[in-house]
Amino acid sequence: MVGSALACALAPHGFRIAVLEARAPQREWPPDEVDLRVSALTRASQRILQRLGAWERMTEMRVSPYREMHVWDATGGASIHFDSAEIGEPDLGHIVENRVTQLALWERLGEFENVDPLCPALLDRFERGDEETVVTLRDGARLRCRLLVGADGRDSQVRELAGITHHGWPYDQHALVATVRPELWHKETAWQRFMPSGPLALLPIDDGRCSIVWSTRPSRAEELMALDDDLFLKALTEASERILGEIVEVGPRGVFPLRLQHADAYVQAGLALVGDAAHAVHPLAGQGVNLGFLDAAALADVLLEARRKGRSIGSFTTLRRYERARKGENMAMLAAMDAFKRLFSNDILPLRLIRNLGLKLTDTATPVKHLIMRRALGLTGELPTLAR
Repeated sequence: MVGSALACALAPHGFRIAVLEARAPQREWPPDEVDLRVSALTRASQRILQRLGAWERMTEMRVSPYREMHVWDATGGASIHFDSAEIGEPDLGHIVENRVTQLALWERLGEFENVDPLCPALLDRFERGDEETVVTLRDGARLRCRLLVGADGRDSQVRELAGITHHGWPYDQHALVATVRPELWHKETAWQRFMPSGPLALLPIDDGRCSIVWSTRPSRAEELMALDDDLFLKALTEASERILGEIVEVGPRGVFPLRLQHADAYVQAGLALVGDAAHAVHPLAGQGVNLGFLDAAALADVLLEARRKGRSIGSFTTLRRYERARKGENMAMLAAMDAFKRLFSNDILPLRLIRNLGLKLTDTATPVKHLIMRRALGLTGELPTLAR
């Protein structure tokens, strides 16, 4: 998603771009099927996708707005409620299947004559010189470029081949994902319950179903995956405290490990990292791909400015502007999500009292709540051009 967004941002400005993809996006699926992987896209991400010409196509497939958010603590009963109407916004964001975003961006790429989507294409190695990088693919094909961008995910091959180190740690949690149908209407509200073992999020889909992200201990995730549907539905109903009544239907389930990860450098001469290749964050606030889209938009700003001023787009001096724009912001978000995870995913009495008091105070502090909503939506702060 992030690499395609960057290519779409640069293509109208005459850059010659090759997009290397291991596999083409899924083009068709049953209308009643929901992708296991979804993202909660902020207003900033929506603006980026609108300006890239992908959002309209996404809405033709499916985007599901959520207008409110309700968060509560399982061990203390405190809660906080966010309502987009309070800040004059139509929603707090959209729940969108990853394959919808991928396909819309891929189709948009196909409209540019100066973009070569190479698929399937697998990277083998690259060698960097003073002015260009030579990229060799598994099939022996070679490409020459002034800038190589690694948008290849948390286990980035580009990052590893470049020798860029990263730090972080695995969380003692795996995320179980599935699409479920609750007994009651979700009210276009995102529901999240924090438990000592990890948070459970129920994210609204426009047909009344919910996409769930259930973060829990690895052993518990394994147990939940092994349950038959009836027992799983019972366990999920209990974990959600019947906030939407009984959970009556579940589709296929998937599970993936969670970790915090941050690259020690985002750039080298002739190379840049964006998205999960640069940073991986806990999904409790759904910020992962939103950070990636902001990376793409910020890098586009830097490259366009370099071209206007006659600078090399691959020079370290140019690319450092991108790193300075994004690294601090991303580190702050990673630290905040890590702190939230540690604060809420435990049953230590002093911390339990602190978080419940914090939820209660924040829920009654209207200006603070409004600030949180605006910040989460991407309506404040230093934003790249495409996100404004």
